[in-house]
Amino acid sequence: MTKRFLMVLSVAALLLAGCGGQTTPTLTDSQQTAVYQTLTAMASENATDTATPAPSPTPTPEPTATPEPSTSVGPDQFPAGVNPLTGLAVSDAEILDRRPVLIKVSNFPVEGRPHSGLSFADIVFEYYIGAGSNRFAALYYGQDCTQVNPVRSVRRVDGQLARLYQAVLGYSGGNEENVLPVIYELLPGRTLAEGLCPGICDDGHHWVTTVYGDSAALTRYFKSTGADTGAEDLTGMRFDEKVPEGGQPGDDAWVKYTDYTMSEWVYDPTSGKYLRWTEDPTQGYIMIPLVDRITGEQLAFSNVIVLNTYVTEYTTVLHDMTLRDNQEGQTATIFRDGQAFEVTWKATDPDKPLQFFDAQGQVFPLKPGNTWMALIGITSDVATEAGEWVFNFRIP
Repeated sequence: MTKRFLMVLSVAALLLAGCGGQTTPTLTDSQQTAVYQTLTAMASENATDTATPAPSPTPTPEPTATPEPSTSVGPDQFPAGVNPLTGLAVSDAEILDRRPVLIKVSNFPVEGRPHSGLSFADIVFEYYIGAGSNRFAALYYGQDCTQVNPVRSVRRVDGQLARLYQAVLGYSGGNEENVLPVIYELLPGRTLAEGLCPGICDDGHHWVTTVYGDSAALTRYFKSTGADTGAEDLTGMRFDEKVPEGGQPGDDAWVKYTDYTMSEWVYDPTSGKYLRWTEDPTQGYIMIPLVDRITGEQLAFSNVIVLNTYVTEYTTVLHDMTLRDNQEGQTATIFRDGQAFEVTWKATDPDKPLQFFDAQGQVFPLKPGNTWMALIGITSDVATEAGEWVFNFRIP
């Protein structure tokens, strides 16, 4: 058992990769899953080998086939070293002994594209901020990135997201009257704005697209202040490689916040992930691949989730959303493995990750890997035809 365990760790070490060569090494999704399954099988084998049965006078039963280790993890418990936000084993379990790091990322102006570091996040949240624009909030836990860019101002909903995922929050500015007081109330001592570098830094050009975040540096800062004392309870999500039953064709998903702010997710059977496309205003709003500036590769996510929620519009550029208070349930559509599943999402605990439930009330299994969540209004409409889903953002 010990020799095989060391062999597995040695193989995993040869497969490590990181964020632009500057972050904690990681395995690919399939490699992480393979390591976890092998370790699970060896643990079971070891438990059997150490037991010495007494001689029995009765005939030995016919041998039965040993079932393969389950690929399902969560929602209530996760093995050591498995990230509860992705369902994947991490290369170094010590990285999970912290709070997740939520960093605000701008999508406008388009001069800030392509973004840096989104492909290294466990979860990315997307939502409308007014004036025809959307914005992202990237959550880092199982791995880090030292160049998350471009970082922009905080919104009221970010306080809810950070509380749900027990995160610390990095951003660049915010409305001092209507936004920051809400953030400070929800996250006392757990926020860091531009100006304290390393953490949230400017590359020296002092423009809206030049501020960047360093998730590892943010963790070090909040550990030094005592706001991050180690791992929090992040259970609640469930992951399974096996595709659940009851899906509909779903290999193409559009999310249209306006006619000029939209995204398309196209399923790639080769990688088993959804690839992100975005509008390009410089070329007549044609759709182009949205890549990560660090890797040069198109953003690829295992799960894409479109959540309907109540959106409150105070002004054209001041909004809030109902997330932590949604304990009754709202609709959502989950895209995984080229299929679409209509589910219910809830915040069963206002300080734990969002949960997704099937029609029988069971926690819905996401595909192990990263997840993109797009938040849209409760009155938004959807049209579907031949596997293509089009969500149009609406608020009352």
